Amino acid sequence: MDLKFNQNEDHNKLSVSALKQKLAKVHLGGGEKRIEKLHGQGKLTARERIDYLLDKNTNSIEIGAFAGDGMYKEHGGCPSGGVVVKIGYVSGKQCIVVANDATVKAGAWFPITGKKNLRAQEIAMENRLPIIYLVDSAGVYLPMQDEIFPDKEHFGRIFRNNAVMSSMGITQIAAVMGSCVAGGAYLPIMSDEALIVDKTGSIFLAGSYLVKAAIGENIDNETLGGATTHSEISGVTDYKAKDDKDALDTIKNIMDKIGDFDKAGFNRKKAVKPLEKQEDIYGILPKNRTEQYDMNEIIDRLVDANSFEAYKDGFGKTIITGYARIDGWAVGIVANQRKVVKTKKGELQFGGVIYSDSADKATRFIANCNQKRIPLVFLQDVTGFMVGSKSEHGGIIKDGAKMVNAVSNSVVPKLTVVVGNSYGAGNYAMCGKAYDPRLIVAWPSAELAVMGGSQAAKVLLQIETASLKKKGEEITKEKEEELFNNIKSKYDTQVSPYYAAAHLWTDAIIDPLDTRKWISMGIEAANHAPIEKPFNLGVIQT
Repeated sequence: MDLKFNQNEDHNKLSVSALKQKLAKVHLGGGEKRIEKLHGQGKLTARERIDYLLDKNTNSIEIGAFAGDGMYKEHGGCPSGGVVVKIGYVSGKQCIVVANDATVKAGAWFPITGKKNLRAQEIAMENRLPIIYLVDSAGVYLPMQDEIFPDKEHFGRIFRNNAVMSSMGITQIAAVMGSCVAGGAYLPIMSDEALIVDKTGSIFLAGSYLVKAAIGENIDNETLGGATTHSEISGVTDYKAKDDKDALDTIKNIMDKIGDFDKAGFNRKKAVKPLEKQEDIYGILPKNRTEQYDMNEIIDRLVDANSFEAYKDGFGKTIITGYARIDGWAVGIVANQRKVVKTKKGELQFGGVIYSDSADKATRFIANCNQKRIPLVFLQDVTGFMVGSKSEHGGIIKDGAKMVNAVSNSVVPKLTVVVGNSYGAGNYAMCGKAYDPRLIVAWPSAELAVMGGSQAAKVLLQIETASLKKKGEEITKEKEEELFNNIKSKYDTQVSPYYAAAHLWTDAIIDPLDTRKWISMGIEAANHAPIEKPFNLGVIQT
């Protein structure tokens, strides 16, 4: 192995190690003292509840672990958005579990909490996955109520989704394992079945203090909305559990009785390991995002051995397209080629850039996968579409629009992995978050932005210096360098995969070696939802 490989390997392994350290911190939620307090109340933490509920020795994936990362510092932060979301298996059935983290502001809802819950429901609805809510929340975080309460994508949308999922026949089970207050009280009761834990669970539209203030009635919270009240008097809940584990065991028993589902019928055979060592990815992927590498070498380490069949291999070489299998599932792969390639005419094309011919090829391939009902996997390392007079005269906008049209109108499941760069319109054409991938994940090497840090900083520097000169300021070389570094530092923070994950532009940052698991579980989830409409590109420029 050469020196460059070893340098890349060291860099990428350190990045994965940093990822795991950050995850370990996030998994503590509100901190060890609050976890101890929760245990003192006889309750499990959100993560302990999910771990107990999910089948042992089975795969699971976590959605939005870094949601809220670095946000709301003036309010004490909101690790994981105050809610834990996992896709896993309960009694052998794949489902999505949503658990409020009571160690984070008593499980109160920040704006990012609402966004993350809506993402969980979106996954459930797109894939028709059963969804289980483990409720333990003090309700909306009042200091930020204007950012969580009234809009279309805010708190109330969750109950609307409860109703829509019910009409779609998607199983919803809710266990009230702590507070369930005000508007939040509707969530468990709009589910198919509701459980409540004795002494620790409570449901009411208004707590005892507010009842006293509003109507002058003296009553304690347990009598007002505890387990006995709602299981034996109001009939609001269906099951009364003695403790957390009893409630979770009841959910397992309910899930065990659910019948089979209509399948989309995506093709799967017995899984085969990749022909090449997956660990080599660390050495192949450059530490410098501007360096070249062959994306085919990454693909060889992600797909089942000898399963990749390249499509139009000699044409449109800056995008790789081909059929393959990942963990046994048939997939169509659309990937950016990151090395400089030569056309038949002898012209050189930059790696990571989408040219007219590669956009045309990708459009045709995406249409083929839709025709054949083959899920699409996008591997992003893209700096954008080619610019300049030659490309503009050649119709790059038209060809790019055709590719965006094909991605937008695809009816097969799309799964996106941001391997490296994800810039500008390249993000869109390669199925960024705005184009409804069933799951979208990033490697620690990912960067998401309109353009790269140095280029963007140079553009912004020109604007800033022009503005200062108009005000009469003299811009020395030292001042210009200081401005550039300040702008670039801020921009680099915003292109980080952690910034994207904090805002839920991606579902997770993952170790590259977990990519096969994420894609496999994503397609398995999508197989719950039969395709109900035909693929139609609509009107396109030819």
